Amino acid sequence: MLVRGNHIERIAVNQPSEPGAMLIKGQGRTLMPGLIDMHWHSMLASPPLAVAMSADENYLALLAGIEAERTLMRGFTTVRDVGGPAFGLKRAIDEHRLPGPRIFPSGPMISVTSGHGDFRSEHDLPRTLGEPGSRFDRMGYSAIADSADEVRLRTREQLLRGASQIKLSAGGGVASPHSPLDAITFTEAELRAAVEAAKNWGTYVTVHAYTSESIRQAIAAGVQCIEHAMLMDDATAQLMASNGIWLSTQPLPLELGNTFAAGSEERAKFQQVYDGVDNVYKLARKYKIKAAFGTDVLFSSSLATQQGALLASLTRWYPPAELLTMATGTNAQLLSMSGKRNPYPGKLGIVEEGAIADLLLVDGNPIEDINLIADPDKNIVLIMKDGEIYKNTIPK
Repeated sequence: MLVRGNHIERIAVNQPSEPGAMLIKGQGRTLMPGLIDMHWHSMLASPPLAVAMSADENYLALLAGIEAERTLMRGFTTVRDVGGPAFGLKRAIDEHRLPGPRIFPSGPMISVTSGHGDFRSEHDLPRTLGEPGSRFDRMGYSAIADSADEVRLRTREQLLRGASQIKLSAGGGVASPHSPLDAITFTEAELRAAVEAAKNWGTYVTVHAYTSESIRQAIAAGVQCIEHAMLMDDATAQLMASNGIWLSTQPLPLELGNTFAAGSEERAKFQQVYDGVDNVYKLARKYKIKAAFGTDVLFSSSLATQQGALLASLTRWYPPAELLTMATGTNAQLLSMSGKRNPYPGKLGIVEEGAIADLLLVDGNPIEDINLIADPDKNIVLIMKDGEIYKNTIPK
């Protein structure tokens, strides 16, 4: 294989020597595309929730920069950020100011008063329409919108900032204190306002939704991708499959529940969602729903290190070859739905001539032993992103 610039130029047996080229001998190792995480929060992956809510913005940005390099060193060369002020981090990575994965940013998660993403207390009310709801809003982690016009405004604000897709909270969530899981947050008209604004810019909307009711309303509004869906029923899974709706779901680790205080409502909500993980993957397999892989690691630097292990854990439902395809080429298909809002035009998630050179060299065969991906420090001996080598521990 010859890589020139940031693309794979040629794949052939008995390549002619290339003057000045660096020669890397695989020596029986496995070459594969860089991994892609479709549900990542670059700014929230490592700081504890209390820190994220109260710490200085510059401190949080530094933590995010550190975690970005660690993410790349785990073999994840691309992430889709589905909530948070990741635009500055993306720019710094793109300008080679610091190492990290390429980021497809959504900007803040757009939500409603009392919805998932609203961390205010009752003493912060009322909010003037059009104004930020809280410090979390002003920092760019969430954007409260309580009418179709406000949703349209918040959507267009993120498109102005460079969002590659738009993320809304269509139903209740775990971490937010006023957001019961069964709640349907936006109206169909409000969701449709975001879908129309995004479509006018050539991109799409994805929504946070656990329950059948919130998923069905989102589909009726034209949403093309559902995040999570752990609590959906059989009929809703059939609806997703028949309409070609993407499912971006995650094998949540049980340890993520430790983020929330024992006995708290948030802890109870997490357990309910966690208990639905088996359900969502069985339904995805049963109806052949277009499924993407992501992790949704939040508020824990130690859990962030398990990014590859979470992928490997999916062997409960998928064989390793399907998992590796899901976390590379299949995820890249969902990324391509950003159309002209795609900040990185070109083929990702695949090893072929003309594709972007995001490559991993694995010491072993991950199709035979998927757990190799779970220990990237030891087993991923070479990491290339965009044609540039960020790790090379192959013995000379």
